[in-house]
Amino acid sequence: MKAEGICKRYKSFFGKSSEVLKDISLDIRSDEIFGILGPNGSGKTTLISIFSTLIYPERGRLRVLDLDPRNDKDAIRKKINISTAKPNFPWSLTVRENLKHYAMLYGMYGSDLKRSVDDQIEAFELGEYRDIKFEDLSTGLKQRLSLAKAMLNNPRLLFLDEPTTGLDPEIAMKTRQLISRIHREDKVSVILSTHYMPEAEMLCDRIAFLRHGQVVAQDTPQNLKNQLHLGERMILHYRGQVEIDELEHIPGVMKFKAEAGRVEIIIDRTAENVDRIIKLFAGANILNIEIKEPDLEDVFLELAR
Repeated sequence: MKAEGICKRYKSFFGKSSEVLKDISLDIRSDEIFGILGPNGSGKTTLISIFSTLIYPERGRLRVLDLDPRNDKDAIRKKINISTAKPNFPWSLTVRENLKHYAMLYGMYGSDLKRSVDDQIEAFELGEYRDIKFEDLSTGLKQRLSLAKAMLNNPRLLFLDEPTTGLDPEIAMKTRQLISRIHREDKVSVILSTHYMPEAEMLCDRIAFLRHGQVVAQDTPQNLKNQLHLGERMILHYRGQVEIDELEHIPGVMKFKAEAGRVEIIIDRTAENVDRIIKLFAGANILNIEIKEPDLEDVFLELAR
């Protein structure tokens, strides 16, 4: 997928126009899970809607699976699918009936329809719930059904918009494992929108951060940490007197914050500078040392400023 200069505006009830997306350019490979991250209101859902041909941009060029969404929308839709947060299916239909309903919408019938529905019920472990109405399913099962629906047409490209929103931690983890399995075993390209940093770090090969409708960073999680000079966090608890200000003179110490008996130090860690920090505290009683690597949460906070 390739986007060049994508822009999107929305008009309010009072006629005012606001630009939701500004000059978005992305080149997404077919062999990756690509994450679109950003705070609420940054334009993630609008961008997913454009990529999945639900809406069109005012300006810019877009190619989806080497096709033009304006001229080849039907051909694209046969090869893609989408699963969103808080899925809303016909409430009175059972799991099986909902899957049959959507399979028919995708042009399936007869033995192909039955085989596809049965395959997804098995793949997403919905067998014991096949005759349960949608309205009686738990939030996690509704999300699982949404993913099963999204795989009915064997898509080459899958869009996931906040796929684990509202799920408890155990079900959310199982959902991420399903997404990883779909990508790995079924060779499906995945574009994932999320605001949950551990999810993105677990699943995504590369990510783009949106802020106020613009891409402010794009790379692998590790490269983004390196580019932003996000050092490791060293938290040291101690008892006694220490010349804390001497930390400023130790190479690799980027910043530090001290309070009674505790200091938090951001460092570009090497064995030498850690050793010098420990020696600074030689006259005190060190109670505990904890070193944490930077994660996407740190990247997010830095880029959202």
